[in-house]
Amino acid sequence: MQENMRLSRRLTELGLVASRREADECIEMGFVFVDGEPVQALGSRVGPEQAVTLVRTKIQPPPSRITLLLNKPAGVANPLPLLLASNHCSKDRSGWAWLARCSNHLQEAGWLDADASGLMVLTQDDSLAQRLTRDARDYEQEYLVWVDGGLDEAALLRLNAVRELEDGPLLPFKASRQGGRQLRLVLRENREYLVHRLMDEAGLKVQAVKRLRIGRIALGALEEGQWRFLMMGERF
Repeated sequence: MQENMRLSRRLTELGLVASRREADECIEMGFVFVDGEPVQALGSRVGPEQAVTLVRTKIQPPPSRITLLLNKPAGVANPLPLLLASNHCSKDRSGWAWLARCSNHLQEAGWLDADASGLMVLTQDDSLAQRLTRDARDYEQEYLVWVDGGLDEAALLRLNAVRELEDGPLLPFKASRQGGRQLRLVLRENREYLVHRLMDEAGLKVQAVKRLRIGRIALGALEEGQWRFLMMGERF
């Protein structure tokens, strides 16, 4: 009697896929049916008498190296638990599926403080991570900042007059008032808690910080806690 075998191996034996990797991706994307029922668990086993079929859809596996855009909630220090298929933004136009390998070797590109919300970039591309972190002066970072109390012209003047912090001179930045307690801040560098430190210098107490944009990539339609793939052709 033949023993049960891994479903991925059975798919290759039947000639339905070219490799075990392709088989695993098809299983994860929900393309594989065993006796008419979808099977998406990697490592599943089937018997020789079971009917195995493959039904492809327009969903595609992502590239070998991916970049994700996440709308990180404030207070989240580790974003990885948010990277679930259920949090994938329905407006993502990439057509790529979330696979287990997508969570491997992700690194944050461009600093976002744990208490801040908004756009976070997570990537498997070492070059991109370096550009957005070490070469941050090449990419504007736009924030909304809410402060306690009023935001008068004197406070705004004090903020725009800041030229140096204890760890060195600042690159030019722009601060403008958006409302009674809200301001827009555009920076070109990454330092830990830089927004808070700027506000401290101006005598302002931060209530909340949200990053809206890095370079040409904006938060867009991402709801808090949702993520999407950075598509081919999108550039920071």
